[in-house]
Amino acid sequence: MTDPTPTNPAPVTRSDPLAWFGSGRGGATALAVAVVALGLSLAPYVTGGDFGSRVRAYLMANPAVLDEVVQAREQAEANNTVQKINAAVAANPALMMADARDPSFGPADARVTVIEFFDYRCPGCKAVARDYVRLMEAHPDVRFVFKDWPILDRGNDTTSNYAARAALAAHQQGKYLQVYQALMAENGLTRAAVDRVLAENGVSIPDAVAAIRSPEMNRHLADIHTTGATLGLVGTPTFLINGETTSSIAPAEVLAAIEAAKAAT
Repeated sequence: MTDPTPTNPAPVTRSDPLAWFGSGRGGATALAVAVVALGLSLAPYVTGGDFGSRVRAYLMANPAVLDEVVQAREQAEANNTVQKINAAVAANPALMMADARDPSFGPADARVTVIEFFDYRCPGCKAVARDYVRLMEAHPDVRFVFKDWPILDRGNDTTSNYAARAALAAHQQGKYLQVYQALMAENGLTRAAVDRVLAENGVSIPDAVAAIRSPEMNRHLADIHTTGATLGLVGTPTFLINGETTSSIAPAEVLAAIEAAKAAT
């Protein structure tokens, strides 16, 4: 089976609860070191004496201080990105309206809706997939919406796009959730593995091929990409609970957001 080659935004996979929204621990450490270096270079002009030597000696004796600087910066970046995404969601309420093309589970009139943007090759997405399904099972009164957002393809490698199309084709045959779980369980996902997952889960291959290649599928994925860009999403997975995102993908934080949303409605 083949599918059109998409043009996707630069991806970020969220696999560290605080580094997903920032430039990563390496960049933060470099900044911390640069700040300390600048302080040391200016110290003689500001304080006189051996202030710089004392600071250096303190940092050498207490290297954990630099870790605290890094963590504070990463947390500040995460909080800033959360605020920007939440503001974008509030400014574009139509993007949060139910889309019949998206796989969703739970009451249509649920007081709480959880939306996940994900890629089948994203390590963070795979890491939380099983817990996400458990959250669904534990909260039948919540609506869970799946936004297949393939952003990890590069060049001629379009496996993420192909997997998303295949899963959505399975959705049209009422077999989405089992295919979602099987694809998330695949390490080193390939097109051959995607085809095998469809067959093993009773998906009609001729019907799936037609859906994968259809203009409607092109429009659906294009709309998801547009939504992600409009909301300023920076990586996968991203969770939105009643229009507000979480600063991490930790299942405990997603659960806390669900419970908070229930209490607020």
